[in-house]
Amino acid sequence: QVQLVESGGGLVQAGGSLRVSCAASGRTFSSYAVGWFRQAPGKEREIVAAIDRSGGSTYYADSVKGRFTISRDNAKDTVYLQMNSLKPEDTAVYYCAAKWGYSTGRYYTTAPAYGYWGQGTQVTVSS
Repeated sequence: QVQLVESGGGLVQAGGSLRVSCAASGRTFSSYAVGWFRQAPGKEREIVAAIDRSGGSTYYADSVKGRFTISRDNAKDTVYLQMNSLKPEDTAVYYCAAKWGYSTGRYYTTAPAYGYWGQGTQVTVSS
């Protein structure tokens, strides 16, 4: 089992940067694949980025590719999402989620694949 807590959200001007963090507690965090999702009011929750248990394989949604970077530091039990060149359409609650990774190289891009979720952190990008 693993518990997840997001932090680092806030208000940023368009074009600015922000890094959100997902701190994990529990057992064997290094064995979990992790995804970042976001949900804006009135919209479906969508995948933003995903990473395998080792950090060697990543996935990005087309809408954030080239602007966002997902990474993890298993020694700190933390996964990060670095967000650069932020746009107003990036405004949403950002959630991290975890799933047992089974092996290196595997990541997951759909919400139903994940069994553990954090509470979310608000990111607001003003124009």
